[in-house]
Amino acid sequence: MKSLTRIRVIAVSTFTQLVRMKVFGFLAVFAVILIGVHFFDLPQANGPENVAQEELKMMKSSAMGAMTLFAVIFSVAATGLLIPRDLEDRTLYTILCKPVPRFDYLAGKYLGVMMTILVGLVIMDLLMMLALQVRTGAVLAERMEMAAHLQWVDSVIEAERAEVLKHGVTWNLQAGVLAIFLKSAIVAGVSLLISTFSTSTLFTIIIGFLVYFTGHFTGEAREYIMSQQLDPSPLTRFGSHLISVVFPDFRLFNVIDGAVEGLAISAETMSSLGGITLIYAAMYLVLSWFVFAKKEF
Repeated sequence: MKSLTRIRVIAVSTFTQLVRMKVFGFLAVFAVILIGVHFFDLPQANGPENVAQEELKMMKSSAMGAMTLFAVIFSVAATGLLIPRDLEDRTLYTILCKPVPRFDYLAGKYLGVMMTILVGLVIMDLLMMLALQVRTGAVLAERMEMAAHLQWVDSVIEAERAEVLKHGVTWNLQAGVLAIFLKSAIVAGVSLLISTFSTSTLFTIIIGFLVYFTGHFTGEAREYIMSQQLDPSPLTRFGSHLISVVFPDFRLFNVIDGAVEGLAISAETMSSLGGITLIYAAMYLVLSWFVFAKKEF
């Protein structure tokens, strides 16, 4: 219980520290502007991409992209800056001499980062849902007016209404936002691990982004390695699994694209993603503890 209390105190302190950082304010304002611009009926080029449901899909895609950009950049930058900043301010020495176990310190810092990302995503999600609800109502009104003018039959009108509402505010869209949060949790864990042995903040941030981008091709790399042999050797299998440990397969989080398309996302899928994220986060946190425990300050 004392350990949980220490972790909670450090997490809240980290959350407060991160909210005050300029990088959080800049990224949050940037993402909010990208989402909030959809409240305005801006001039659009004529074309099939701007018709009815496609307009809503573009709106969701840009909003999800803004949230992903915020979550990933902040998870890498904030986690990479935490330990060096505490060293510079000599806060780390004060905390560790309490004494506070180093695992509690790392866990608190990690949870503080995730709390900050969660708050940012919740605010952006609320703004996105509000803008999407307003735009869905406008699109639906336009389509119903056109249907009345063209004298569509009732079955076609109901199908059109269902299709428009499918691209509005739904629980599937919230599953996409949750997937963004889970992905950022893995990225933050990677960045935390790198920061425990790196002597340069810039190096931590660069490697963190490198791991993130490489993770989108991990699945293809494993499939290629395994396909080169009819009966892969134990060494080959070990190498393919090692790749998955170092570079998480972010293809698993493609449910974000499904949420944009209005596809149904099952609870089993989200449970699996949650379990995978928990395993990766715990693994990176423990590895960070092993490295951090051997450092002398």
